[in-house]
Amino acid sequence: MAVLFGFTGILGELITADALFITWGRAAFAVVSLALFGRVLLAQPLDTWLGHGRWVVLLSSGVMLTIHWVTFFISVKVGGIAIATLGFASFPAFITLIEWGLLREKVTRAEWVRLWLVSLGLLLITPSFDLSDVGTEGLLWGLLSGAGFGVLAVLNRRYLFEVNAFAVAGLQNCIVFLLLSPWVVGSLASITINNWFWVAVLGIVCTGLAHLLFVSSLRQLPARTAGLVVALEPIYAIAFAWWLFNQVPGPRMLLGAAVVILTILSASLALQKAR
Repeated sequence: MAVLFGFTGILGELITADALFITWGRAAFAVVSLALFGRVLLAQPLDTWLGHGRWVVLLSSGVMLTIHWVTFFISVKVGGIAIATLGFASFPAFITLIEWGLLREKVTRAEWVRLWLVSLGLLLITPSFDLSDVGTEGLLWGLLSGAGFGVLAVLNRRYLFEVNAFAVAGLQNCIVFLLLSPWVVGSLASITINNWFWVAVLGIVCTGLAHLLFVSSLRQLPARTAGLVVALEPIYAIAFAWWLFNQVPGPRMLLGAAVVILTILSASLALQKAR
């Protein structure tokens, strides 16, 4: 799952279209793939999806998914793959803050330590504290993407756990598609075949399949734990960017990335011990 998420930034770099089209296209292909393989429309009765006010949560989660994707691809275009994925990797910290501050769930001392370590790692990654710096701007977009994903993970875990995972993923992607269609349809004629191909890969493999695996994991793991596992994305994304695009991270970024990644691995080890 983390490998699939990690390849997302690479495809965002390969696709020369803007963030709105990339998000719209990946959602469109994800809906088709989930409908074909998961039989979304037949998975559960309509009242199961929309009953008990769940339609409000589904709509909210679709909006948050839209925000997460659009801001992530803006971050890739502005700051590069490493900056974007490391900014996005902050989302476990947002999950912890949401579950503690709004939902009043208990957060352990170890989880607080990990939150501060992730924050330290992000400070090291920040190229400068000048908003005119494209690297800093890219990181801010990445952080906004992480915040959106954090809210999405909590909504899925707390309110949508009873709904079939294919249905959740399919409906959320459908909302993304519908929300962005008015801004994208007029520019479709200018999209190249090459871009359509990579968007299809992004939508089917890195969105439909990866999104399904993430939603399914939330049925067995707390949102904070599942979030930390997915946050391994920067490892693969930075390695791919280094290899394919020669985007070599500097010493400070590598140090910050090491802090973030080691924090994530410590959480994974703690989960294994708890089991």
